[in-house]
Amino acid sequence: MNLNDLKNPNAKTRKRVGRGTATGNGKTSGRGHKGQKSRSGYSRKPGFEGGQMPLNRRLPKRGFNHQKRIEFSVVNLDQLEKNFNAGDAITSEDIVAAGLAHKSTGGIKVLGRGQLSKALNLTVGAASETARSQIEAAGGSVTIAPPVQASPKAGKAESEAKAEA
Repeated sequence: MNLNDLKNPNAKTRKRVGRGTATGNGKTSGRGHKGQKSRSGYSRKPGFEGGQMPLNRRLPKRGFNHQKRIEFSVVNLDQLEKNFNAGDAITSEDIVAAGLAHKSTGGIKVLGRGQLSKALNLTVGAASETARSQIEAAGGSVTIAPPVQASPKAGKAESEAKAEA
């Protein structure tokens, strides 16, 4: 056994083209005759369908994205019941710090799932009617704070309104 006899069992040998017709890849080197694809340097954009209208342009575009949509993170009353004590003044930052919701541009919205037996004073971005009535029935209060920051999807009208103010 010599060094030149050693072979890597995982190694692939590349196709040697243009080495005579007997190899099956001689003459045109597997590229066929003439045409753009037979030339060196040929490349084509992904999704190109030979001039036919591409699939991504043939399919309908669905949905609607509102420019000034305010996106809220949601918290329910049963979560507030478990994680906060009676009489606490709770802000959106406290809810995020407790790990109940992610920080979002619109702030936190409180929904009415579950029961609330503690008086909590909330300062949040929004609250449903059910949640608000349960909080007030337990002796607490809800204050609606403005959004944390302008939505990244917001259009020019919103930025112009801030400039005028």
